[in-house]
Amino acid sequence: MTWDHSRGFDPMVATSLDYARRHPGVSITWEKRSLQAFADRPIAEMAETYDLMVIDHPHVGEVAQQGNLLPLDGLRDDEMARLAACSVGLSHPSYQFAGRQWALAIDTATPVACLRPDRLRQAPALWREVLDLARKDEVAFALVPINALMTFFGIARNLDYPVAETDDDLLDREHAGHVLELLAEIAGLMDKRCLSLDPIGIYEWMGRDADGPSYSPFGYGYTNYSRDGFCPHLLVFHDAPGISQATPKGTVLGGTGIAVSAFSKHKDIAVDYAFWIAGGDCQRGLFTSSGGQPAHAAAWDDDVCNNTTSDFFRNTRRTLETAWVRPRYHGYMKLQDRAGDIVHAFLRREADSAATIASLNTAYRECRS
Repeated sequence: MTWDHSRGFDPMVATSLDYARRHPGVSITWEKRSLQAFADRPIAEMAETYDLMVIDHPHVGEVAQQGNLLPLDGLRDDEMARLAACSVGLSHPSYQFAGRQWALAIDTATPVACLRPDRLRQAPALWREVLDLARKDEVAFALVPINALMTFFGIARNLDYPVAETDDDLLDREHAGHVLELLAEIAGLMDKRCLSLDPIGIYEWMGRDADGPSYSPFGYGYTNYSRDGFCPHLLVFHDAPGISQATPKGTVLGGTGIAVSAFSKHKDIAVDYAFWIAGGDCQRGLFTSSGGQPAHAAAWDDDVCNNTTSDFFRNTRRTLETAWVRPRYHGYMKLQDRAGDIVHAFLRREADSAATIASLNTAYRECRS
């Protein structure tokens, strides 16, 4: 099971066909669901049906408690060590929890900046420059609930505000108020449709509408849009802007990993495929050439991978290397769903800052208990 986007599906099909060609008698068939449906379906349920699953790292706390995935540590120590050494940022360790490795990073992403090079020559490095562009009606970024929350977290971490580091509050009230103020200001300068768009929706708007926005400061990167011919208007990705200093740190790490069901009747084959697709040769080769967005440094350093993606990897490496790993404890996913709706309601002007902060901290305490 994987997610329904060319980045999430096409490389899985291509690599499975190649693996089957080299392993007579083996067949790997992938099914896909929408990104939201994939995120909402419990991993325990999927593990009873599928041998292989592409998962998000915030689920690993749930996985560790329920035992529905096969721990991958201790199986191929040398290969695991190489994967750990060649991880881009915290992609590989994000799938570690309770002393075990629950998946292997095959895809990585974090909110980065994106621009239309036919409309804008240089990406802003500072937030005040983003605001200047927004006042000219040039800026749009995803503000559906989950992305509104990720931007809220990302701005906080860029400013070195602690997030989810105590048992009582998700974020200090003064810090949370500052971040909400920054979000409200730019949301008020952008087209209201941003509140209903995810990053793919923003990139479709930028890449297919001749009069679409010229710049997005935060959005999970998709190399598809920086490849020639994917959409009428090529998009080029860059490091995210800093809020008070020109440093992109703190954006919220995303991406996916490949996991093996604890109930699989074909564990040896599934594990072999998982380690191969996560390895450097596949990641910089077939995985990337078939539309994937690799997590292995061999691909990020590779000239061919960069040439085919308008230097996506070189241009955004600094942001990825300094990305923040969100909490992964059992119960975090419930917080993420609730907190996204709370921040979204604030941006729709249905709640003030004080009520929003109180709701966020209440949800945090309840989901930790």
